[in-house]
Amino acid sequence: MARIILAGYMFRYPLGGMLSNTLQYLIGLVKLGHDVFFIEKSAYENSCFDPERNIMSSKCSYGIKHVAGLLTRFSLGDRWCYCDFEGDYSGLDKEKVEELFKTADLFIDYGAHGTWNDEACMTNMKVLIDGEPGTTQMKMCLRQKNGETCPEYDYFYTVGQCIGESHCTVPQAGRQWRKIFHPVDTSQFAEVPVKDHGAFTTVMNWQSRENLEFKGVVYGHKDMEFENFLSLPARRVGTFEVAVAGSSIPQEQLKENHWQLRNAHYVTRSYDIFTDYIKDSKGEFSVCKNTFVATRCGWFSDRSAVYLACGKPVVLQETGFSDHLPCGRGLFAVRTADEAAEAIEEINNDYKRHSRSAHEIAVEYLDAPRVLRRFLDELGI
Repeated sequence: MARIILAGYMFRYPLGGMLSNTLQYLIGLVKLGHDVFFIEKSAYENSCFDPERNIMSSKCSYGIKHVAGLLTRFSLGDRWCYCDFEGDYSGLDKEKVEELFKTADLFIDYGAHGTWNDEACMTNMKVLIDGEPGTTQMKMCLRQKNGETCPEYDYFYTVGQCIGESHCTVPQAGRQWRKIFHPVDTSQFAEVPVKDHGAFTTVMNWQSRENLEFKGVVYGHKDMEFENFLSLPARRVGTFEVAVAGSSIPQEQLKENHWQLRNAHYVTRSYDIFTDYIKDSKGEFSVCKNTFVATRCGWFSDRSAVYLACGKPVVLQETGFSDHLPCGRGLFAVRTADEAAEAIEEINNDYKRHSRSAHEIAVEYLDAPRVLRRFLDELGI
């Protein structure tokens, strides 16, 4: 049994999709029998989102209350810490956290963005897991170009399955990038009933942050890619709903093209509401961030992994992931609205078979204990 610290992003943005993203790692590590702790630190003021009041503040009381309850459900109720911008600790105190670092076998930075660098120096092994392939590496290169230093780790992992391959344009920033899939605890969703009606849905940010320019190319977000699929509902192959948040959402244009709209914050206001939304869907159709598509980095969504685990077929814009996951039954990689419509028709023609295949893909390729056992084996843990 190893002592593992995972540092990430839950308390400050306690919406269901973000919670699920990190929770799947924690659940998988616990199921493998390890001594697991979650820690988080705020690096700036007004970093905490309160979805009830729809405000950002430096007070993380909402997140602490709800995330602590969620972690308790998964055997981590006394194994977490949140350190706010003022340096005040909730959950485990500062002394206990420092003791953890001194005795930990592994420290995983998964969205902590180097906030625990000083403490992590005391740990036996430091690993970065990059959840934003392309953006992470480009920013590293820009920092290096400006003479800035980047946090160092013993090993670098990414969910960009194609990084380092000839067709992928993501720079490696002088690092060797090992690969990992976003894990999902498939056992949570094994009993989801087959539902061959309803909408193909997704949850997304329209534009979550500013675009990134690298070597004269501007890389953006889902807003840049959605235009290519705007006409999909006009193919009359199904009902399409997008739960969306972010800035500059063209709601009238989306409605005119027969997209049903939901508020992303509403359908993700808790972990259970988020997973219930997926369970109530027929399947998922989604575009990907322009960065993932343009670089062909091989990114595959943690959210799509939950859809698959629930037996919900997934039609996802191609990023290169089809080179690493089986496509054509339960999961489809598409480049155009025509290809998406063909995939939806294929699913409609034999929904039960595609539903069963979706769950089988999740179990074989994305199941949390399986993904994380391979990850730890590679690290010698």
